[in-house]
Amino acid sequence: MNTDLRVLSAPECDSWLSCVELAFGGVPISPETREMYAALSEPRRALGHWDGAECVGTAGAHSFRLTVPGGAPVPAAGISMVSVASTHRRQGLLTSMMRRQLDDVRSWGEPLAVLMASEPGIYGRFGYGAASAETKLRIDTSQVRLALPPGTDGVRVRRSSPEEALGACEAVYARLAPLRPGTPVRQPGWERVPVNDPESARDGGSPLQCVLAERDGEVTGYVTFHLRPAWEGAVPRGTVAVRDLAALDPASYAALWRFLFGIDLTSVVECGNRPVDDAVLRLVSDVRRCEVRVRDGLYVRLVELGAALGARAYRAPVDVVMEVEDTFCPWNAGRWRLTADAKGAAICRRTDDEPELALSVNELGAAYLGGVSLTTLAAAGMVRELREGALAGASLAFSSDTQPWCPHGF
Repeated sequence: MNTDLRVLSAPECDSWLSCVELAFGGVPISPETREMYAALSEPRRALGHWDGAECVGTAGAHSFRLTVPGGAPVPAAGISMVSVASTHRRQGLLTSMMRRQLDDVRSWGEPLAVLMASEPGIYGRFGYGAASAETKLRIDTSQVRLALPPGTDGVRVRRSSPEEALGACEAVYARLAPLRPGTPVRQPGWERVPVNDPESARDGGSPLQCVLAERDGEVTGYVTFHLRPAWEGAVPRGTVAVRDLAALDPASYAALWRFLFGIDLTSVVECGNRPVDDAVLRLVSDVRRCEVRVRDGLYVRLVELGAALGARAYRAPVDVVMEVEDTFCPWNAGRWRLTADAKGAAICRRTDDEPELALSVNELGAAYLGGVSLTTLAAAGMVRELREGALAGASLAFSSDTQPWCPHGF
């Protein structure tokens, strides 16, 4: 069956979104969500497969910047809305879109492509590596207590509508974004995503609520959440479903958690996406009653290997030659010398020198944000040490004090 792969035109956006909607279960996208994503879409960076007048495949690539180790944001393509109609599976549509998309990203001068995978098994064959993780928490607040740091009582919490608080919340987000690898730097318009609140996404809960933390009149943190009432006989068992929580200092952070723990008629706080090193796990009295579940988060694909490795900082000086395998983007394959000085500044160039490590571009993507160690990948047989000592030095250099995390998809 022949299909036509082409760049999306603005009038085709509605049909393109309908293909995405059908591929992800056929649940209708709410009108407000559809309008938001139509406004955020970049048709010249989106691809569609067309079978006559029917859109049967989609792939988008949002333009933004991603925080990497060292804090400097790097241009990246945020891959999203990837789908193939169930009637057109196993005909090469996905591979052709990934081929065209990575070629396009390279032509745009963006050294990275990143995505959040709906099915983790799909993207490894295209060179993506799982570079971060996220945790889901379900905390029994009837049994768990918080250890509060000094200064918590000096933090004021107050309610605000999500819309009215949007500017203050975005200011907090912007100050925190450079501190954690994997965090997208928000582009204009993307501030609407965290407060998008269609009824279909509430899971029976209340409209989105917002509480701000303040110190000396300055907003120092925020939390947005839904409330889902429930009762067991005459006993209230409501749930607080947290969407976002961020704070600039420990006292504000703890004050927001104390507020959540104390909401009347509830006994559970749920969080769907938190970093694996979230400080709340050190504040709780009983982590076993927090039902911590870890899953994969952000996937990273090095599109221009030399530029990508030279764009991040390194934790320790390193001088290592790597033999890199990359069958899908062969311009990355071969030997590369990565050199970083004591300040973390790096350069990565082609070389003919003897290799000291051998790995694929998938492993470099997994290690890129510092959350997955090269040593761990070597223990799994995915990295080979060709010179004694090269693995330990490179693994230390790639590591990060802060675990990478992507607060939102794209």
